[in-house]
Amino acid sequence: MLELLFCSMLTLLPDYLYRRYGQGKRLGKEITFYSVWFELRWGIISCLMLTIGLITVIFYNHPATTNANVMFRTVPIISEGTGRVAQVYLGFSGPVTKGSPIFRLDSSREEAAVETARRKIAETEAAIAVAKAELLTDESRILEAASAHKQALDELETKQELRRRNDDVVARREIERLENLTAGREAALAAVVAAKSTAEIRISTLLPAEKASAEAALAQAQADLDKTVVRAGVNGRVEQFTLRVGDIVTPIMRPAGVLIPEEAGRNYLQAGFSQVEGQVMKVGMVAEVTCMSKPWVIIPMVVTGVQDFIATGQVRAGDQLVDVQQVAKPGTLLAYLEPLYPDGLDGVTPGSSCIANAYSSNHDLIVSGKLSTGRKFVLHAVDAVALVHALLLRIQAVVLPIQALVFSGH
Repeated sequence: MLELLFCSMLTLLPDYLYRRYGQGKRLGKEITFYSVWFELRWGIISCLMLTIGLITVIFYNHPATTNANVMFRTVPIISEGTGRVAQVYLGFSGPVTKGSPIFRLDSSREEAAVETARRKIAETEAAIAVAKAELLTDESRILEAASAHKQALDELETKQELRRRNDDVVARREIERLENLTAGREAALAAVVAAKSTAEIRISTLLPAEKASAEAALAQAQADLDKTVVRAGVNGRVEQFTLRVGDIVTPIMRPAGVLIPEEAGRNYLQAGFSQVEGQVMKVGMVAEVTCMSKPWVIIPMVVTGVQDFIATGQVRAGDQLVDVQQVAKPGTLLAYLEPLYPDGLDGVTPGSSCIANAYSSNHDLIVSGKLSTGRKFVLHAVDAVALVHALLLRIQAVVLPIQALVFSGH
């Protein structure tokens, strides 16, 4: 409407003034409702053509969209294992801090595993103490066996010396008996020394390894026990949390609820612009938005990112070929907008629907000195018509709450 009024001032009004004062035709006489087309045809056609051209220039160089939302991410509240809820720490809605418990699953099996692992550690420590006592016993047995071996060896050497001096004093059978006794005592001593070595290996290697395995099992059991308590991973707020004691929770089929991080929807806005404006949308463009949750307010924004892909063109792997006709509705060019000033989105509810305008700026190109005078004039005109779009946005900001409250039929 504003474009039409502006263009009529440049075309239709001069045509009428010429007919009225140049040709002397009067409104209601020569210029009537039935003859207005014939009398003002040049002004009407020029007005329509100029209006269409002006609207095209404005909407192409200064994109606008009603597909703008303060989108936010959510974190599903999911347990790592399946179980029955034993305790719930929150109500239907409430704030949570990072690490605070949300709910707890039945942990009787995990607690039994933890207790078993602790008993295994205690058993291993007791085995180490027994092995140390056995080591002391082996040392005493070594001394005893060494003494017996020394006694048998001394007796054998004595009898051998007597037989060497006189064969009749000691019988040959006695010497053989002492030799066998000495060998047996020596073998017994070796066995006791080997037993001591075995005990030392058990104390230094085997039992510590068993204790380390038991401690690892305890750590694993404790980790499984800790997983039965589901905690918040970030600061935020839990909404619509209907989980109650006795419910079954599974990580695949049934999440427990949704956690909304506190920074979600507070830093940026996403807007979907027409694909035609893909060559115009650039990072760094100044933009403005007005949102339904914060009426009658224009929020200055800046384009911080433009997605390189259009979502409707994505193809998923499957067992059927994709027909392009299945894409019934063309997708939009996704742009990320952030507030130009700190706390610009304060008061805007995350998830709110907004109207967004983005404005092209050719100032740097104009002052570069590389353009002709005519090109500079055209670019100045393109930048100037952004005022019309800005005025339209402010009219929309005024009308939006009235339209939603009065004319929506709710």
